[in-house]
Amino acid sequence: MTVDGVWTGADRRLRRARQVTLVFLVTSVWASLLLPGAGLTREPDPTRVTLGAVAVLGFTVAQTSVLYAAVTPGLSHRWRRRFTVGLAVTAVLSVPLAGPVAAGTWPTWAWLGASLVGMAPLVLATPGALVASAAVVAVSAGVARWTGGSLTDHLIITGLVGAGVATVNRAQVWFWDLLVEARQGEQARARLAAAEERLRFARDVHDLLGHDLTVIALKAELAARLAPVDAARAGREADEVRRLAGTALHRVREAVHDYRAVDLTEQLTAVGEVLRSCGVRCTVRSPDGELPARAAADLAAVLREAGTNVLRHSRAGWCRIDVEREDDMITMTVRNDGAAAGAPDEHSHGLRGLAERLAAGGGGLAAGRDGDEFVLRARVPVTP
Repeated sequence: MTVDGVWTGADRRLRRARQVTLVFLVTSVWASLLLPGAGLTREPDPTRVTLGAVAVLGFTVAQTSVLYAAVTPGLSHRWRRRFTVGLAVTAVLSVPLAGPVAAGTWPTWAWLGASLVGMAPLVLATPGALVASAAVVAVSAGVARWTGGSLTDHLIITGLVGAGVATVNRAQVWFWDLLVEARQGEQARARLAAAEERLRFARDVHDLLGHDLTVIALKAELAARLAPVDAARAGREADEVRRLAGTALHRVREAVHDYRAVDLTEQLTAVGEVLRSCGVRCTVRSPDGELPARAAADLAAVLREAGTNVLRHSRAGWCRIDVEREDDMITMTVRNDGAAAGAPDEHSHGLRGLAERLAAGGGGLAAGRDGDEFVLRARVPVTP
């Protein structure tokens, strides 16, 4: 989840997981670069060394591009296709360029073939990957016969080592896909909850207005028909239309007021769940009893700002939210361990506006660092 385009705690963890996945996948890139490179050091012909180096470097770049695409969900299909085609082209060109390198002394192309087999599950479905892998093994055997190398070594390196690389690569990408799907599921549930709430409100307004507007329309039509023949009765009907319209408007205002009424306990529960889902250990202590509507609304505004700041502007590992009622004042304290050292809070503008709002009602707000912790404390009167 992102807030205004900023990474939240859960997204930061997902980004770190992506980086770790890339690190593991890049090990196969080093294999495709270093092990064929050993063949370059054993080749006496400078021309073959140059052509082999071009083939190895080109294959490594193409392989890196495919690995990047495998862990980049937002990448367009066009670029994925280009990366796959680039890998196929460099693989084909590598056969005549790198195949003769260190012929008979080092299976140079067999290592490229192993990397190619390891990449097959990332660009093709399982049946296609199996067919492509078999074709690569066959090519490796042909290179062995062409260069006079060991057929057994080529088959073992390309087939067995390639299968091991493919297993590791596929497992890493599979775990990454699971993380992405889980995150997308969380975001979809949040969007669904918002949509359901909008639909609920729309149904409530429709139920409230549907009957009243129908009666108003009929009364207005009746008044229009009576106007030429019975002005007095038409006037009474018009008055009734006015009364019904006023009643409908009052009911809609009540519905909107109830809809917007703040349940601080629900807000505390929701914020706690959001923080926990984003990797922040959160403890919430709700107030005893029901709070006045004005106080609940003011504290809910502070709570939303505090929760957003924890997600957006800190690397908090834990957060504690306490709401206490003492005599004529209600105090909410939000404490977390994500305070950054050094400069003052650069995100104080939102808190400053809330402080002015609370001060206008007889309350107050204070925020600052307490050692390695950041503490926000809001106080509102029970009766503003």
